[in-house]
Order: sequence, then structure tokens, then C-alpha cells
Amino acid sequence: MAPLLIHSEAVPKEARDALKAASSAPPERRRAELERAARVLYRETELDCADARELVGLAPGENCH
Repeated sequence: MAPLLIHSEAVPKEARDALKAASSAPPERRRAELERAARVLYRETELDCADARELVGLAPGENCH
């Protein structure tokens, strides 16, 4: 799903940037970038936290704050 989100103008730029960073990040940084993307999606769209996390490939169990 991330490749589609990276190229979608409907996705906030900050979230797209975080997804791009995650795709090229070393393994120890990837999760942090995905969490940043989920937080932006949660904050700037009408998605709830679980959906935002799932959309970027994270488990829905943690919060987006």
C-alpha cells in the first residue's frame, strides 16, 4: 500500500515524505518513519488511529499521539 500512498496527492505531503524515508531507511529507522506517517495521517485526515497505522503497515494496537 505504501507505494500508492507515496504517489497520492490526497495523502498529506508530510506523510508521503515519511513513507519515502521509511522505504529507504535502515531497518532500525523504518518503524519510526512508519509511525510518523501514521501520526500525520491520523492528525490531518479523518482516519482513526488504528486505520492510519494499518494503512502504513503497522499493527493497529498502539496510539497515534
